[in-house]
Amino acid sequence: MLRCKDCEFYRQNPDGSPHLTCDPFSTIKEPECLMKWQVLQLNVIAHSHQATLDMYRRFAPLQEKMFKHMEREIDDVNEADRWKLDEDDEEDDDLPTR
Repeated sequence: MLRCKDCEFYRQNPDGSPHLTCDPFSTIKEPECLMKWQVLQLNVIAHSHQATLDMYRRFAPLQEKMFKHMEREIDDVNEADRWKLDEDDEEDDDLPTR
């Protein structure tokens, strides 16, 4: 079995983590290479997901403030339009019922 560090498509990142530059559709030399490539891609997905979660945690307080502000604005609009609804209700009460 070919070791990754002996392969021409292997690079080592400055932090010591492996980086495979091989293409899984054309330059895979052995079946084990594909499995290693998949594991590294899963690791990239996991790191990306963690970064997304961290960003959502940073945005959470701002989102709460925005929601509260929007609720206040909607309540203010409803309060301002209440007089329209009150007049309509009074007109409906004046109509005779059969």
